[in-house]
Amino acid sequence: MQDVGRNTLFTLETRIQARHLLTHPFYQAWSAGTLSRQALQEYSKQYYRQVEAFPTYISAVHSNCPSLAVRQHLLENLIEEERGAENHPALWLRFAEALGVSRTQVLGAPLLPETAAAIRMFRTLTRDRSYVAGLAALFAYEAQVPAVATAKIAGLEHFYGITEPQAIAFFTVHQEADRRHAETTRRLLHDHLTQENAGEALAACDRALEALWILLDGVYKVSC
Repeated sequence: MQDVGRNTLFTLETRIQARHLLTHPFYQAWSAGTLSRQALQEYSKQYYRQVEAFPTYISAVHSNCPSLAVRQHLLENLIEEERGAENHPALWLRFAEALGVSRTQVLGAPLLPETAAAIRMFRTLTRDRSYVAGLAALFAYEAQVPAVATAKIAGLEHFYGITEPQAIAFFTVHQEADRRHAETTRRLLHDHLTQENAGEALAACDRALEALWILLDGVYKVSC
């Protein structure tokens, strides 16, 4: 089983790197400082819906999972996402406000078709598949977040003059939090991957990567 876990994780990580979010044209433009502020504003409205929905993906995997150790990890992750005034959706709204987008504008923005599709895809992967597939979908996202957050902070500070700690708190928090979560999820996948579920886990990873790109495709299409 350990060989299956190690080999499947290697394949998962290879696929994640091959379709890393930092290679998407939208994030490349962010890192180059060529995005307009209007593009960032549209992004803040659309991506909020992924931030808002992400805790429900975690809770869906939690409810599907028979393993106490896995559920405990997911519970800690969920608590970090939603607890108190510093919950992650609230941190994202502060980022949007720094771009000049009010909370009312974010909350009232209609979803692009691509945003809605990406959320549906993640919900299917985390609610309607096995807990191992759900873990793989979460891993496909969280394994990328620390590097993406670091690149976003650099672009915001260097090109867009957004430097206030409260404005970039969502990204600074995720530099560390998702490094920890991804490491733990990686270990759990190693322990729970089998010959029988490896294929489903790989398919879920691929589908999650596709969903993340689809969301950015939508924003890029309407704003760039």
